[in-house]
Amino acid sequence: MSNLANKRVLKELKDFVSNNSATNGPLKLVSSQDKVDCILIEMRITSNPLYDPNTPFTLSYQIGDDYPFSPPQIVFVGSNIPVHPHIYSNGHICLNILYDGWTPVQSISSIVLSLQSMLLNNRVLEKPHDDENHCKYGPSNPLLSKWVFHDDTV
Repeated sequence: MSNLANKRVLKELKDFVSNNSATNGPLKLVSSQDKVDCILIEMRITSNPLYDPNTPFTLSYQIGDDYPFSPPQIVFVGSNIPVHPHIYSNGHICLNILYDGWTPVQSISSIVLSLQSMLLNNRVLEKPHDDENHCKYGPSNPLLSKWVFHDDTV
C-alpha cells in the first residue's frame, strides 16, 4: 500500500473509531494495525425486524495502492451474510458507490453508514435474482464484476 493510502486509511480509522465509540452503537472496528491494507468492521442492524440485532455482519475492506482514488474491495465475510436483494451469498454488494460511483470523498464511515442504511431500509428477505450464477461463475474480486445498476429503490 502506498504511503498516501496508508495515511488516509489511518485518519479514516481514527475518525471512525472516535465517531462510533461515544455511542457504543452497532458499528465496531474489529481489526486494524499501523499499516492497514485490510480492515474488518462489525455491523449490527438493530432497527429492522428482518435482521437479528444480536448477530453482527462483518465487512472486509481491502485497500489498494490507489486508494482513495480507486475504491477498496468491500465484501461481507464470514458465515453470516445478510440476505438482501443487492447482497450476494458470497458477500459481494451491488451498490454503485462501491464501483462506478466511487469518489475520493467517500470514507470508511460513509460507506459503512450507506450499507447500514441499505439494510435498515430493506423490506424483503430475498437474494439477488442471479445470486447462484454470480456466486458460481463471477470473479472472486467484486471490483472485477460487470455490475448493472438499475434498481435503487431497495
